[in-house]
Amino acid sequence: MPQSWFIYHTSEDPFAYPVGTGTLKLRLFTQAGQQLSCTVIHSDRYDSPGQEVPLQMERIGSAGIYDIHEAIIHTSTRRCRYLFHIANAAGQYVWYGERGASENRERAGSFQYAYLHRSEALKLPSWSKDAVTYQIYPNSYNGGTLKGISDKIPYLQQLGVNTIYMTPVFESPSEHKYNTSDYYKIDPAFGDTDGLKALVSEAHRHGIKVILDAVFNHSGDQFFAFKDVMEKGEQSLYKDWFFIRSYPVVQTPAPNYETFAKAEAHMPKLNMDHPETADYMINVAKYWIRETEIDGWRLDVANEVNPAFWSRFRQELKSEYPEILLIGEIMHASGPWLRGDQFDGGMNYVLRDAVLEFFAEQTTGPDRFMEQLLHQEALYNDQANSAMFQLLGSHDTLRFLTACKEGGRGWDRVGTAIQRMRLAVFFQMTYIGIPMIYYGDEVGMEGATDPHCRKAMVWQEQTQDTALLKWYQELIFLRKSCDILRRGTFRPWFTDEVRNVLGYIRGVGQEKIGLIINNSPNAFELELSAYRSDKNVLTDLLSGATFKNTNKLTVSIEPFGCLMLY
Repeated sequence: MPQSWFIYHTSEDPFAYPVGTGTLKLRLFTQAGQQLSCTVIHSDRYDSPGQEVPLQMERIGSAGIYDIHEAIIHTSTRRCRYLFHIANAAGQYVWYGERGASENRERAGSFQYAYLHRSEALKLPSWSKDAVTYQIYPNSYNGGTLKGISDKIPYLQQLGVNTIYMTPVFESPSEHKYNTSDYYKIDPAFGDTDGLKALVSEAHRHGIKVILDAVFNHSGDQFFAFKDVMEKGEQSLYKDWFFIRSYPVVQTPAPNYETFAKAEAHMPKLNMDHPETADYMINVAKYWIRETEIDGWRLDVANEVNPAFWSRFRQELKSEYPEILLIGEIMHASGPWLRGDQFDGGMNYVLRDAVLEFFAEQTTGPDRFMEQLLHQEALYNDQANSAMFQLLGSHDTLRFLTACKEGGRGWDRVGTAIQRMRLAVFFQMTYIGIPMIYYGDEVGMEGATDPHCRKAMVWQEQTQDTALLKWYQELIFLRKSCDILRRGTFRPWFTDEVRNVLGYIRGVGQEKIGLIINNSPNAFELELSAYRSDKNVLTDLLSGATFKNTNKLTVSIEPFGCLMLY
């Protein structure tokens, strides 16, 4: 038996999870570079050992030091016992089960998936897989009012987006509104409840969903409950709504209570373990859905709130409003929050880091970029991957075009910046999940981190990059036109580290689209392996150019060019 193979699996999400009624997806990690063949044998848990059925696993690709293999098991009883057989070309093999690796099948033991319950992870809103989201920072968009945003709904429809996500609109003394004073009141600077109702109604009339931002990790220091604690101290009925260290409560020179981040005195942390606090905020969330018919919540600093609260939050909201979308703001790997009992998806800042490195900074090449894509996808189940907000930037980051101008290879970094951004947008619109556009990126807005990334939207055509705007419109149109780009699997096709070119495939069954990105100032003619054999000619959906598809596929690609072959 080989002694040095790395193998890993556990019978829980994201290595084993339901993807349909009586359908279980398995994911296995094996040591990269060994070209291992993996087979899973499976049966009902109560079948006598020896009756297992073999199923060859698909090698998805390499995520650096490990390869990813997947298989989908169907079980009419919803119960499953399974075991892996892993072999190399030389005939060496191991069995791998819950007791580890062994040359003996019985000693390896078997993994058990006791019962495939109706997974909460399957209950995504019916519209989420078709979503293309546009993030608005209300203070900086068309006059800074809800009425101003409503007036631009036709512009958003023309752009092609069908979902709006707005940062907080509730009453707050700050410009950013993340220190809420009144959760039941729209900030007067933006308008009022009727204005929000009108905005949602107008958006819905144009086929656009609306998602609001909620801050339940902390409130503002003008929130009625915290003001009461400040006034009455330990006698306040609301003292347990917060984490007060001592009395009287003081804000200077340093707060004697927990806050958001480091000593942000105007943002006292809420105690969501306290039943009254939890009740209050869940009622807030339900109120705005009921009153204005919004379509989702994006939850701020979600990773610092007790997961038990989010489980209750999801259960209560989804039971009344099953079509509501719940997105958690977690700026690191967010797998524990995306198992089906808390959020539908998250803000995928980790993916953004990989996109930033490859396209904007050009500090990594195609091999590393592809490894990162596969690694990130393997951290989540399929449902969570399909509901991730795939962003190039947000109100908390520098703008992507600025990042491109500050980074990149060669002398002409600024000159190639817009071309590299175009490639990043191409990737964003052809990748899995929900593309999220930060307002103004579509017209070439620039800016460093807060506050420079939050400047007023530019509306004068002479100050906009109209060619970039058309590029966004074209790619969004193609994404909405091609079911494969919204629902298809992602598979690596090739990477060419020397040329800085890569390709990947989106597929639904036998239908496949090949995507190629040339992140280089050179034109190339590429000889590639054919990814589908049912068509003699492939057409680039962007240019209309055609390419013969035989045993070898030869394509020409322009500097900083991309192809969408179907």
